[in-house]
Amino acid sequence: MKIEWKTCFKVGVSIFILYLCINYSPIAVHFIKTIFKAATPLFLGGVIAYLVNILMSLYERHYFPKSTNLYVRKSKRPVCMIAAFITLLAILVLIICLIFPQLASCVSLIFASLPNVINTIIANLDKINVIPEDIVAALSSIDWQSKIGQIANMLTSGAGNVMGFVISTVSSVFSGVMTTFISFIFSIYLLSGKEKLLRQFDCVMNHYLPKRWYEKIIYVLSVFHDCFRRYIIGQCTEAVILGLLCATGMFILKLPYAAMVGTLIAFTALIPVAGAYIGAAVGALMIFPVSPIKALIFIIYLSALQQFEGNIIYPRVVGSSMGLPGIWVLAAVTVGGGIMGILGILLSVPVAASLYRLLKNDVNRRDSLTVQQTSE
Repeated sequence: MKIEWKTCFKVGVSIFILYLCINYSPIAVHFIKTIFKAATPLFLGGVIAYLVNILMSLYERHYFPKSTNLYVRKSKRPVCMIAAFITLLAILVLIICLIFPQLASCVSLIFASLPNVINTIIANLDKINVIPEDIVAALSSIDWQSKIGQIANMLTSGAGNVMGFVISTVSSVFSGVMTTFISFIFSIYLLSGKEKLLRQFDCVMNHYLPKRWYEKIIYVLSVFHDCFRRYIIGQCTEAVILGLLCATGMFILKLPYAAMVGTLIAFTALIPVAGAYIGAAVGALMIFPVSPIKALIFIIYLSALQQFEGNIIYPRVVGSSMGLPGIWVLAAVTVGGGIMGILGILLSVPVAASLYRLLKNDVNRRDSLTVQQTSE
């Protein structure tokens, strides 16, 4: 077999690059991390643009669709973009205004009623003789009101007296504000010229890649885009329905914090599988200081609502659009949460649905080819 010098050169270069990667891997990893950290505003801007584009595209389809006026066509993109940003900002402000003020008052109420709850528990333990009398006497002699007040003061203002903490907090806030601002500006650029950027990307891919590779990459990207879009729309729709049903039921049952807990349930429902339990725990904790019986009624009602949502609403709104069996949803959430935490939980379902669809389409294609060859 004849060996050409080009082949030897390629093998030598590959071995040398592999040696550099192994020997200088810490430096390479640090360099890659630095690049990703510096590009964080751009990645965040891309995520914002992708989410806003779903709503903006909806507005553009209904913005004078039959009009041929030049000014209408030119104003379609900026008007729909501004409307999409305003809609998302209004939703965010609504969530903050409904949840956080009542959540703060609920926490204050919990701290205020906690001493009486502790004294009641100690008295009940004394009656049934579960613990020795000397321990009961020691617990009863403690001024729980002052102790809990000290803990609350330490949590709210204890760390605030440290100058270094203040400086680091201000620095983190300023850095976060700047990152958000740059991401917002970058998302506007992406949304404004998305058609041009897509044409440029398509032109570069078509020019530098073989036609077969180009078609496969475009196909994979289209499947991922379709699954992510369906998941986001379906999950948001399901969250709104669940929040409205929760708030309506709480109003009928005359449970406290109906609007706020309904908003909280809708917000946590965006997290697949685990979101319902988080919302139920926080909601019950907020209702408990007002009335433990009402907190129990809330848990029972929300459990029944979750069964209705899981068997009726979710399969129709999200499940049918994703085409991913329930067992794989649970597996994806478990693995994604273990790898990347909350972000992994949010991304795991659409990623798993995309891979599932790609694998399913490939298997069906191969089966059809086998049947066709057999028939011939």
